[in-house]
Amino acid sequence: MKQRIMSGMRPTGKLHLGHYLGVIDNWVKLQDDYECFYQVADWHALTTKYDKTENLKQDVLDVVMDWLACGIDPEKSTIYVQSLVPETAELHIYLSMITPQNWVERDPTLKDMAKILKTKEGMGTQVNYGLMGYPVLMTADIMLFNADLVPVGIDQVAHVELSRDIARRFNNVYHTDFFKEPQPKLNNCSLICGLDGNKMGKSFNNDIKISDTEEVTAKKVMTAITDRSRLRKDDLGHPDECEVAFKYWKIFGEAKEIETIRCECEKGLRGCADCKRQLAAKINQRMAEIREKRKYYEEHPEVVEKIIKEGSERARIEAQKTLNKVRELVRMY
Repeated sequence: MKQRIMSGMRPTGKLHLGHYLGVIDNWVKLQDDYECFYQVADWHALTTKYDKTENLKQDVLDVVMDWLACGIDPEKSTIYVQSLVPETAELHIYLSMITPQNWVERDPTLKDMAKILKTKEGMGTQVNYGLMGYPVLMTADIMLFNADLVPVGIDQVAHVELSRDIARRFNNVYHTDFFKEPQPKLNNCSLICGLDGNKMGKSFNNDIKISDTEEVTAKKVMTAITDRSRLRKDDLGHPDECEVAFKYWKIFGEAKEIETIRCECEKGLRGCADCKRQLAAKINQRMAEIREKRKYYEEHPEVVEKIIKEGSERARIEAQKTLNKVRELVRMY
C-alpha cells in the first residue's frame, strides 16, 4: 500500500508563484507515489480573519482552481474543504482534552499567528480561543487520515513534531497503537522572494499571481529590484548582488542561459531593463499552459464545485473510519 500524505493551505485568495514553486509543484510530484489528501483549510482561515469572511467562498474556489491548473489531479489526489469534513472538529475535541496547555503555547506556528492577530485594531495582547487551538486543529487534520508523512518546509518541522507528540500521547492514554506518528517530508522546491526582495505575499503587494495575465506579469517584473550599484546600461554588473531579477533567472532559466546572462551582466553588455523584459517573457512561457487551464476552470466553476463536493465526500468516508475507531478507544457512548 502507498504511504499516506496530508497537507493543506488556508484560502487567502488567488495563489502566487511562491505557492506554486514552494508547495504546489512538490504536491504534483508526490501524487503519483503517495495517497494524497490536500485540504483547503477554511476553518484555519477564521483564526485571524474571522471578521473578513465576505470573500471566503470565492477564496476557496480560487485556491482549488490554482491547484487544478498547476496539476493537482482529483483522480489521483483527494481535494477537500476542511469545513465539509466535520469529523475534523470532533477529533479536535478529543485531542484538545489530552494536550497540555504548555505544548500548545510553545508551538512556533501559534506564536507567528498570534503576532498577526495582536496587530489588529483593538485586540491589544488578546489571543482568541480559536487561535489557541490552532496547533491542535492542525494535528487533527493530519491524524484524521492517519497520515504517514506531512510535506513541509524546514520552518514547519516543529509543528509536525507537536503532532507526533499528540499522537503518541493519545496512544499512551488509551493503550493503543492506532495512530501513526506522522513524519515531516521536507520540500526540495525552489523558493522565490517577492519583487521587492522580501517574502512574497499578497498583503505585501510584491507578488506575481499564478492567474496573472502576460501583460500584468510583464508590468510587475519591470518593478523587480536589480543590482543597485548599476546606474547605466554599460556599468559592470554584479549578478550575485542583484536582489531579485537574477534570482528569478536561476529559477526560470536554463543552465546555459543563466551563465550567458551572468557573463553579459558582468561585462556591462546587458541592461537591467532588457534583462527584466526577457525574464518576464520566460516566466510567461513557463506559466502559459497553467494559465490556460486556470482560465477553463474560471469559465466552468461548476466543474470545480463538483470536484470539491466529490473530494470532500471521499475524505469523509476515510475520516469516519478513523473517528469510529477513536470513539471506540475513548469509550464514547
